[in-house]
Amino acid sequence: MSLKPVSNPPNPWSSHEHVWLDDIPPPPVKFEIFEDNSRSILSKNESPDIPFRWSINPYRGCTHACNYCYARPSHEYLGFGAGTDFDTKITIKRRAAELLKAAFKKKSWQGELINFSGITDCYQPIEATYKLTRACLEVCLEYRNPVSIITKGALIERDIDLLKDLHRLAYCDVMISLAFIDDDKARKMDPGAPSPSRRIQTIKTLTEAGLRVGVLMAPLIPGLNDTEIPALLKAVKEAGASAVNFALLRLPGSVEAVFQSRLEAAFPNHAKKVMRYLDESRGGHLSGKTGQRMSGQGKRYETIKNLFRITSRRLGFSEDWPRPRDTFRRSGEGRQLSLFD
Repeated sequence: MSLKPVSNPPNPWSSHEHVWLDDIPPPPVKFEIFEDNSRSILSKNESPDIPFRWSINPYRGCTHACNYCYARPSHEYLGFGAGTDFDTKITIKRRAAELLKAAFKKKSWQGELINFSGITDCYQPIEATYKLTRACLEVCLEYRNPVSIITKGALIERDIDLLKDLHRLAYCDVMISLAFIDDDKARKMDPGAPSPSRRIQTIKTLTEAGLRVGVLMAPLIPGLNDTEIPALLKAVKEAGASAVNFALLRLPGSVEAVFQSRLEAAFPNHAKKVMRYLDESRGGHLSGKTGQRMSGQGKRYETIKNLFRITSRRLGFSEDWPRPRDTFRRSGEGRQLSLFD
């Protein structure tokens, strides 16, 4: 397999920039893993666009390499690029579970819902080796802390035993991220992620295990995957998903340059139309204004939203999931009655 050349948009936080001359091509990409020595693991969210307050990110960067990933600019804060660096330079938080347990021991922690992951996929392939997500889930189970997971990774099937216990003793839901129903089209846009057909099998496996599973059609890209809405919703309903939602594509910071260049390479005949339709659907703000980052405006967006809502209602998807229960307990709490068991 031939390696891609290094390709990153200019990092706005760096005073240096590499420019490769025509007669000196960029070097091939090299996969690297770095340790993140952060002293905390819980990230607090205060954006009105995000439906959760707390998240855990055991990894930064993602080998799923989705062309449209909104998290790409976060890699620039680490001194990397938002392009191929994001796909191949992965940071790991080796002490993630230890840090989570320390957070749970603090009196200030009240057992709120934790989302895995807010930035990059917690079940990307290196999780098979490092098992950081599983270790954090084990801590959540020990303390009976509610959990919500969003992933493209079929590796989540490995942890069905933990997820079932969390579902029974606390709260657990899983959202499978799925933008396309066509495997070939998806491979061009999220080349390192499991195929749509494989993710649909994961939905079936999780629901057959008794877990609550939904699907997030994200991102919804006008002119590229909006016509797939009916087929995608039908397929995930048949697989057992009980709820669906969608998020319109947004291109903050360096994501625009990465997405547009890769879109033009993958779909040269569609690229200009897609960018024009997206601009129309976001009122000229490709990154989305605060409060509207997951949604859009205008006739084209309203048509897409109505198609999604009408189709989901016709297929009988739930519009109201149960809320997490107050199940959190610290080690030793609630065990007084064990002497009488």
